[in-house]
Amino acid sequence: MSIRTIHIANALDFSQLTTQLALRSTAENTVESRVAEILSQVQSRGDEALLDYTQSFDCPDFTVGQLKVSPQDIAQAYAQIPASDAAIIREAAANIRAFHQRQKQNSWFLPEGNAVLGQLVLPVDRAGLYVPGGQGGETPLISSLLMNAIPAQVAGVPSLCMVSPPRKDGTVNPYILATAAILGIEEIYLCGSAWAIAALTYGTKTIAKVDCIAGPGNIYVATAKRLVTGQVGIDMIAGPSEIAILADASARASWLAADMLSQAEHDPLASSILICPDATMLQAVRGELARQLELLPRHEAAVRSLADWGALVQVPNLDLGMDLINTLAPEHVELCVQDPWSFVGQIRNAGAVFLGHSSPEPVGDYFAGPNHVLPTLSTARFSSALSVDTFCKKTSIICTNQSYIQAHGAKIARLARLEGLEAHAKSVEYRLEDIP
Repeated sequence: MSIRTIHIANALDFSQLTTQLALRSTAENTVESRVAEILSQVQSRGDEALLDYTQSFDCPDFTVGQLKVSPQDIAQAYAQIPASDAAIIREAAANIRAFHQRQKQNSWFLPEGNAVLGQLVLPVDRAGLYVPGGQGGETPLISSLLMNAIPAQVAGVPSLCMVSPPRKDGTVNPYILATAAILGIEEIYLCGSAWAIAALTYGTKTIAKVDCIAGPGNIYVATAKRLVTGQVGIDMIAGPSEIAILADASARASWLAADMLSQAEHDPLASSILICPDATMLQAVRGELARQLELLPRHEAAVRSLADWGALVQVPNLDLGMDLINTLAPEHVELCVQDPWSFVGQIRNAGAVFLGHSSPEPVGDYFAGPNHVLPTLSTARFSSALSVDTFCKKTSIICTNQSYIQAHGAKIARLARLEGLEAHAKSVEYRLEDIP
């Protein structure tokens, strides 16, 4: 097991880490031309192209008639999963829904003098949810469906559909369909990768186009979402998973190692960083990483992740460690320190923050309620978690009367003429002439 140890004395040393991690953003940037061709084919050929790609990459015997999942298949899938698992999914969904209900914004109107100003907060008309297949359909990404569907439902999106790639036998994992049933999602299509994003963007005979697409995926999905941005709304361009942990001597080495591996097992490009002033703790975590790695089914991915993008970082104090975290702007931050709340005021850039020794990152991934679709690759400097706002649009309302025009019309006309827009000025001035 290989993982770097980095010694940082001051902020000038941060580049040892930031320069290396920045390379992840281009590590797999090799598929754009292929994705562009897929988008073009689906736009021009519709269902026929979806069928060709699905037969080539997912299910050789797939037919157009299998694109839409029947209500009977959804009901049958729900009946297949254990009642105890369905109860867990329902409880997680309730937690997620309760959290996102607090994000809802209301339309508002502000009477002010001779004007009424305001804002309409409206859901998009239709949203598409992408749910990855997960290890050939054998590791259903239940949490991805929950985290994307529930904010859309809370936002009030009237039309919601889901897409997910079929397995080789033309089915989808029953846990995905059962979760859809629990959420009340009835419109489900079996297609994946970039061609599913194309179908949602442009529409086909079978799949009606959407206004907003949300959901994670591989490099083909991420690239497709990036290329269609502007034609359709998207949640974000998700990069590799990442975690930065700030720890002190009160932490447990075995817990810290487990939390680092919880991200490393995702992907060879995932980044797991432990920042700690205590050299003894860092050494203990190194030993725990080696021990726990041997127990992981995704051993190979985790080994590569730690070797290429992981680090054990020794800092002189926790305050400098927080400065480093804000510079990294990571997806997940854990504060595994004696008094985590004392550091909350120092947080500036993070997707989600987990406070204390008993708040591991998977609590947020699956169950607590906050969304796990988070900004990566330092984009937490300027972006936020997926939320109800992802599925909403805001429309300004302006209502002014003739008294308002009389009081301010000349000023508005002057500003228009400063910009060389005479018709703008006249639009106001004609109303000034009509004032009795």
